Amino acid sequence: MPTKPDPIAEEREAAWVGDAVLALFAREWILRERGRLDAAAMTRMTSNGFLNALGNPTAVEAEIGRLYRRDGLDAAFAYLEKTVIPLFQKQEKNRTGGRKGR
Repeated sequence: MPTKPDPIAEEREAAWVGDAVLALFAREWILRERGRLDAAAMTRMTSNGFLNALGNPTAVEAEIGRLYRRDGLDAAFAYLEKTVIPLFQKQEKNRTGGRKGR
């Protein structure tokens, strides 16, 4: 008799993958936009504190993971560009008092 899928385990697995996709996206975006390594910005963009502004961090990462698995990396990156970047830029502007690129 097959066992029922465990929705909590499935959510965690999708979030684990989504976390990796988000980390890759963050690094690529930071290099493209800032032209340099910035581990502190990467940490800010991928932290649970930041993700909490978008919803439950595990659920946010799970959504990213499911999107990646279903539609691929380009679709996941497009989603992140549309949903994560505007909030990140707003928070960065507030954090730096409007100064660019810190």
